[in-house]
Amino acid sequence: MPLQSFIDVAATSHFPLQNLPYGIFSPPGGMPRVGVAIGDFVLDLSVLAEAGFLADIDTAVFTAATLNPLMALGSAAWQSVRATLQTLLRHDNPTLRDNAALRQRAFHAQRDVTMHLPAHIGDYTDFYSSREHASNVGRIFGREVPLLDNWLHLPVGYHGRASSVVVSGTPIRRPSGQVQQPGTAVPTFAPTQELDFELEMGFFVGPGNALGQPVPIAAAEAHIFGLVLVNDWSARDIQRWEYRPLGPFLAKNFATSISPWVVPLAALEPFRVPGPAQEPLPLPYLQTKQAGAFDIHLEVWLETAVMSAPTPISHSNFRHLYWNMAQQLTHHTITGCNLRPGDLLASGTISGPTPGSYGSLLELTWRGTQPIALPSGETRTFLQDGDRLTLTGWCQGDGYRVGFGEVSGVVVA
Repeated sequence: MPLQSFIDVAATSHFPLQNLPYGIFSPPGGMPRVGVAIGDFVLDLSVLAEAGFLADIDTAVFTAATLNPLMALGSAAWQSVRATLQTLLRHDNPTLRDNAALRQRAFHAQRDVTMHLPAHIGDYTDFYSSREHASNVGRIFGREVPLLDNWLHLPVGYHGRASSVVVSGTPIRRPSGQVQQPGTAVPTFAPTQELDFELEMGFFVGPGNALGQPVPIAAAEAHIFGLVLVNDWSARDIQRWEYRPLGPFLAKNFATSISPWVVPLAALEPFRVPGPAQEPLPLPYLQTKQAGAFDIHLEVWLETAVMSAPTPISHSNFRHLYWNMAQQLTHHTITGCNLRPGDLLASGTISGPTPGSYGSLLELTWRGTQPIALPSGETRTFLQDGDRLTLTGWCQGDGYRVGFGEVSGVVVA
């Protein structure tokens, strides 16, 4: 029998006792503080701390308006908090279950709270770690050899814009920029006509490392606090004109959406699987014997302004990533670059081996040449104003799911 809570949790809920993701929430009329999701409820950790159940950690960690103080404490503290919460929430533990006054203060219905960005994000790095996605992009843009010669030797990435990372539900304003129209030599200034999503996941850095001290591959996962869903919105026509020679800039700096709940790495451990075989072998500093992938089912749903319900347009899986999180973090620090609590590192677009598993409209419509037919009779090559794009994902256990909720955004003019 799977681990059970005294809180009623449906088998399809993303938030059973096996998960307990962290987030920053505000109850009605209250200030932001730290909570965990359990079923349809949020458990207020500031209340538990004040009641003495988390006495080995400063109460200020749980009354903070970001998860950064908790992230900075490191894996031993995270394990302690998680163990305490799983014990208190068990169906056969009366400590919290039978204390009606404490339960009334500590639990809030998720529908009644406001979710916030979970961390102060000092830096944001986006990788390019799906071999299928990188190969598709190479083919779409006519490269005879789809992958560039460095791709199989290192996790390619770029530094994104931390200030425009937003929490799920934030409207996405269509950006304008320089666009080179077909057959013209000079650009025009216009709203993007090729607004795209990117199906990604990201992880938050925990303690981080001192400047000048790289993190070895064996220690990398000790610096991973937890994972979120990521949609790195992209303006493909702006990108196509500006990316030479230094890569992404304005085409990706206007918005990156993340889910509000941060799933701890410990909750994903039962779903660890081997990733794709890496050939040639990476250089020694990137080699690890531990399986570095996780079996996380991912979906993309689209709802236009005239549709009454969303429709799925892609199914993929986190296990397809060629470069894993430990390799990404270690490579990021190999120069001595210092990562700090709350830094966000994203995977890059996650595409699978079949057309229905591609993680962007650029691939799903093959640069607009194969429009997607929708149940409303509409078609899409890229996103239009009024479209709502939603990403979701979960790990399927025996009678339970460890899920990430969702990240969504509506495109506005």
